[in-house]
Amino acid sequence: MKINSELLKEIEEYVSDLILRESSEFLNYHTVAHTRRVVQNAEIIGIQENLNEDEMNILLASAWFHDTGYIKKYQGHEQESVIIAENYLKLLKVDEDIREKISECIIATTFPQLPENKISEVLCDADLMHFGREDYFELAEKLRQEFNNAGVRKLKKVEFEQLSIQLLKDHTYFTSYCLADITKTKEKNIKLLQESLLKRQQKKKAALSKANRYSRGVDSMFKLTARNQINLSSIADNKSNILISLNGIIISLGLVAIASKFKEEPAIIMPTVVFIVFSMSTIILAILSTRPNISSGKFTKDDIKQKKVNMLFFGNFYNMELDEYEWAIREMINDDQYLYSTMTKDQYSLGKVLAKKYKLLRWAYNIFMLGIVVSVTAFLLVFLNM
Repeated sequence: MKINSELLKEIEEYVSDLILRESSEFLNYHTVAHTRRVVQNAEIIGIQENLNEDEMNILLASAWFHDTGYIKKYQGHEQESVIIAENYLKLLKVDEDIREKISECIIATTFPQLPENKISEVLCDADLMHFGREDYFELAEKLRQEFNNAGVRKLKKVEFEQLSIQLLKDHTYFTSYCLADITKTKEKNIKLLQESLLKRQQKKKAALSKANRYSRGVDSMFKLTARNQINLSSIADNKSNILISLNGIIISLGLVAIASKFKEEPAIIMPTVVFIVFSMSTIILAILSTRPNISSGKFTKDDIKQKKVNMLFFGNFYNMELDEYEWAIREMINDDQYLYSTMTKDQYSLGKVLAKKYKLLRWAYNIFMLGIVVSVTAFLLVFLNM
């Protein structure tokens, strides 16, 4: 028996019921709607390709059965579809040669498609006709979700678009109708996919760039740390100035008041010398704690490219030309990693300077305190022995 309109109606009812009843929930794309769409596409292309009535009936029957195998398994479903079609068509007493042609058409839809006759070419084009449709992106997203749900392949949108671009570029329609009318829209879809992929990649790059940027809390930390270190440095300098001024006054007054009595009281010479020596030592240490240490004031382009220079310290650039300094600053502020690395180095350098300041200042206070104790003791011993 050949396939006629009545048999096609029975096939339609059987396949629709089979898919609705036994399909898995994860099939977002390969649904009854997809099968109906392929049948409609096949009819449109078949008419344009001038298929006769018998060929058209074989084509439509093949279109109905081509994805029924998804109810059994996902990968390799074409063989299952052939089995389902063969079993049902036998019940309908369809001729064996027609059943073989339907099986050939179904197998031809296996990707990559390799149709060997006109009917198979029409079915292959009908199956992938959505490549050149306006609703391609909606259907493609359903297919991506189906891949993920079925565990076939977990794909993010960027990865799926990359694969889709390659797939559409490698794919070629077989029928004259699709080559003439559908390929144009497919090329448009490829372009839209490329634009979408570019936007996603740029968005991802911007997100990564934003993620690599430091938060306002980090900026506040650097500001607070810098302020605290500057305050501590100012306190150290003030303490040094106090020691320098105080000991300078003590030395001046001591020399004026006591030197005149050296001839009358030679015994006070030694305590006075001790007193002055301790005061001088205190002044020297206090001066060392405030004395700046300045480098050469020059840097090279290699230093900037290798991110070795701290551009926040004047000692590294005061001998450079303005244009070179502006270039270096632009390099730094356009690179967040370099900028924050420089700020970190600057804080570290300030900390090292502070440590040296306070170490010298501590020694200065200790010597000053010791000098007072030793000097006073020496004077007391002199006066007691007089």
